[in-house]
Amino acid sequence: MKQIFTSLLLSTILLFSSFKAQEGIDEVINALKSGNASELAKYFDDTVELTLPDKSDSYSKAQAQLIVKDFFSNNGVRGFELKHKGTSPGGYFAIGTLQTNSGNFRTNIFMKSKSGKDVVKEIRFQSID
Repeated sequence: MKQIFTSLLLSTILLFSSFKAQEGIDEVINALKSGNASELAKYFDDTVELTLPDKSDSYSKAQAQLIVKDFFSNNGVRGFELKHKGTSPGGYFAIGTLQTNSGNFRTNIFMKSKSGKDVVKEIRFQSID
């Protein structure tokens, strides 16, 4: 009986923690859909790996926000189509297509939990020919 209770409790905790994990990535996806760099930056870690068609580097949270804001405004975000999201060792990811007036960009987002908060570690925008 004790083993059943322990198993049930552990299963419940894992189930609820997986919903919370998906919550952070869902907020990031909503920010991408609306082209809102300020909302997206709320989830940035202290440093973020950014890959854009013309540059790729590690940036501070503030720098990354400005670069993404500039990228969004220069390309005119129209939406984001989610292709896949899930968990990976040590974090979460989402893959989709950022739709802009300048064309579409394959977008990869990698997040991890840090001090109880989900943070974006890396975002890649790759032009789709």
